[in-house]
Amino acid sequence: MVACLVDNAFVQGTDETILTALGERLARQRLERNLTQATLATEAGVSKRTVERMEAGQSVQLNNALRVLRALDLLGGLDRLVPEVPASPMAALKAEQKRRKRASGDANAVREKTPGAGGDAWTWGDDA
Repeated sequence: MVACLVDNAFVQGTDETILTALGERLARQRLERNLTQATLATEAGVSKRTVERMEAGQSVQLNNALRVLRALDLLGGLDRLVPEVPASPMAALKAEQKRRKRASGDANAVREKTPGAGGDAWTWGDDA
């Protein structure tokens, strides 16, 4: 399979092909910002070897990839990569029905003690 680009998204390709293409794009992004691999690694909080592996199309841990993308200011593209699934109309209706409409707090917990009601009167402490 060959990696195809449609609307800047990979449609087909092996994992290796896609990782290689992504690594090349990351390298171009880094160079466009005039950063060395070492500088990018420092800004991202990862090792230089991690940046080298990413640019070579090798597998890295997701949290390290996120750090590098954040350092390159590319995290906004992740929303397009994995878009949020909107709730179905029925699920939205059920959620609305379950949402609280009013408080049902315990009225006794917030009432002040009053004389003759089984306790001492509440005071500010300066009346004694």
